Amino acid sequence: MAVSAAMVKELRERTGLGMMECKKALNEANGDIELAIEELRKSSGMKAAKKAGRTAADGVVATRIAEDGSYGVLVEVNSETDFVARDEGFLAFVGQVADQAFASKNSDVASLMAGDLEAAREALVQKIGENITVRRAEVLAAEGGVVDSYVHSNNRIGVLVALKGGDAELARDVAMHVAAVNPRVARPEDMPEEVVAKEKEIFTAQAQESGKPAEIIEKMIQGRIRKFLSENALVDQAFVKDPDLTVGKLLKNGGADIQSYIRYEVGEGIEKEDVDFAAEVAAQLKG
Repeated sequence: MAVSAAMVKELRERTGLGMMECKKALNEANGDIELAIEELRKSSGMKAAKKAGRTAADGVVATRIAEDGSYGVLVEVNSETDFVARDEGFLAFVGQVADQAFASKNSDVASLMAGDLEAAREALVQKIGENITVRRAEVLAAEGGVVDSYVHSNNRIGVLVALKGGDAELARDVAMHVAAVNPRVARPEDMPEEVVAKEKEIFTAQAQESGKPAEIIEKMIQGRIRKFLSENALVDQAFVKDPDLTVGKLLKNGGADIQSYIRYEVGEGIEKEDVDFAAEVAAQLKG
């Protein structure tokens, strides 16, 4: 695959490395940006790269929690712009969606939207002039514990946490931490084997460049794997409200354990093409 200037630019933006280094890596990876990033991490010791693309949707998240804390729901509803995401009519529709998901304990968007909600969505689209979609919904129940939530002040990040034991305040604190730090898994042992294997491959390549003896290299690799797992597992992370305390210790102090959690961030995983409106208008005028 031919390596374009745009590909080099994206790789530079995501890695912070020089143009020639990025171009060489892309050529060696046959234009595969993700593969180029992996190889650059091996050779340069770079820890990570920024995610590609920008979110393709605006909107908000919303939660509902049962009075007894037995279950909760989390929904994401998208609009095209942040202006509409603040519109009272749009927010009222989001409330309807959350209420319906909560009342029915239904996380299937297609069946959730059948009937009155779909009619309300279509009417809102006609009124506002933007496409509005209910992207996803999730129901989380607690077994012998409690569910609570945290929604960031801009309504773009929402979290549900289910605990075994504990209370609503503790669940809310953990949800706040998840919103802020975004752990990849609840516990180190929950990390997918393929993710650990990929990180080990990268750490091995980095360690071998040190020129140290094989037994020292193996210790370095194992140490880095442990560090990677502790940094990305919820229970081993430093609690955002008290960095001297891990989330695991916080839970133990509260007589609780993590059952599961769900984190939504508006537009995550959806890419949007950057449009140069001036260039687009100029091209149209030229045509």
